[in-house]
Amino acid sequence: MVLPMTHSPQKPTASELEILRVLWSRGPSTVREVHDALSEKKSLGYTTVLKLLQIMTTKGTVRRNETQRAHVYEAGLPAEQTKRQLAGDMLQRVFEGSASQLMLHALAGRKASREEIEELRRLLDDYERNRR
Repeated sequence: MVLPMTHSPQKPTASELEILRVLWSRGPSTVREVHDALSEKKSLGYTTVLKLLQIMTTKGTVRRNETQRAHVYEAGLPAEQTKRQLAGDMLQRVFEGSASQLMLHALAGRKASREEIEELRRLLDDYERNRR
């Protein structure tokens, strides 16, 4: 049985976002599978991953399928939707709704490659074309 989300998901913490990245790339996974994927990058206890997944289930950021012996977790929302919500929240809270200020600060914070800048230009051109 897949447990339904009872409310709209809360924003994930940094650790929860790492777990979501695993679930987005792997698809539905057991605690062991998530733990193994995260352990490739940093030392994290199995019980810590389990507790985070339990918290995330309560928050609505993941769903737990209890039909199998080992519970299987999956992301509550697609990656793009979560990223869009987080970006929109940061845009409002930090940059008072100014997309240009967000971009200026993002680019000032690190050296962007020529490919990234060309991609941004292409995205802006597409955005402008689609608004007409």
